[in-house]
Amino acid sequence: MNHVNVGLVGYGVAGAAFHAPLIAAEPRLSLKSVVTSRAEKLAADHPGARAVPDLDAVLADKEIGLVVIATPNDTHAPFARAALEAGKAVVVDKPFTPTVAEAEGLVALAAEKGLPLGVFHNRRWDDGFLTVRRLLADGALGTPAHYEAHFDRFRPSIKPGWREEGGEGSGLFYDLGPHLVDQALVLFGKPRAVTADLARQRPGVQVDDWFHLVLDYGPLRVILHAGMLTCLPGAVLTVHGTGGSYVKYGLDPQEAVLRAGGRPGPGDWAPTTEHGTLHLPDGGSRVVRTEPGDYPAFYGGVAASLLDGTPMPVPGEDAVAVMRVIDAARRSAAEGRRVEMA
Repeated sequence: MNHVNVGLVGYGVAGAAFHAPLIAAEPRLSLKSVVTSRAEKLAADHPGARAVPDLDAVLADKEIGLVVIATPNDTHAPFARAALEAGKAVVVDKPFTPTVAEAEGLVALAAEKGLPLGVFHNRRWDDGFLTVRRLLADGALGTPAHYEAHFDRFRPSIKPGWREEGGEGSGLFYDLGPHLVDQALVLFGKPRAVTADLARQRPGVQVDDWFHLVLDYGPLRVILHAGMLTCLPGAVLTVHGTGGSYVKYGLDPQEAVLRAGGRPGPGDWAPTTEHGTLHLPDGGSRVVRTEPGDYPAFYGGVAASLLDGTPMPVPGEDAVAVMRVIDAARRSAAEGRRVEMA
């Protein structure tokens, strides 16, 4: 077998703008079926794929080896469980599940069935994150003392849809928090403790639309922040260390290109124009060229896992660790206290 047929469950923003084009860009994966009522859009976007009515149609197809879950957050656990029970490898969009117990249960089931299980933390391949990871690995910043990542937007109006209308797994923290937490865990591992604040700032909003986390790593502090009323965004990444300070403005352009209908291709298909600056202890500074972002690497890694036996690019165990921090942060915000990580 030199390729894997894929069944995609959901064709909203996540399915249509992220998963489908990235799956289609990977030569060893074939998008065969998509659970969607938007058959005309699917036919226009991916003529080789067929629209099917529900998850059962995907699970009944013996030719499908991978099921990708890109549906509302509260469906992730039951849909992923059904796919694993049907003997399919699974990729789940972030957040993995609304609760730690559900996440742990899926990892245990995948292990029991001997099936690959991955989670779509695509922002491990953001341009700025890749650049910071390189700088830390090279020692250019010395010993890090302060890491700060922002994901700010300006959207005063409440957008219709499940993400902002309440219910389990909704709200800005569940939407963007997993990305920022996952990046921090990749760089620094599990924190000692979490202190968090969640807020509802826009009139009439039913879910949190602002969050601020502080992760305790001993001398190092990690700040993760996002809001929906930031008309003039500041730096997206700031790292201070004994060797200097790195500051970068501007979000990775891959999301904007994908949302606009762009497709991954050879070369730098989503070039960045935002390069960070490294400020040095002697008062000097230098421009640090931003590493190219690489979202296609995720599904390249998935194909390698299914066909070559390598680990998933983001295994379920990593996503469980993210959900444990998310859970601690929610308890911290609800109880107004610092929460130690066991």
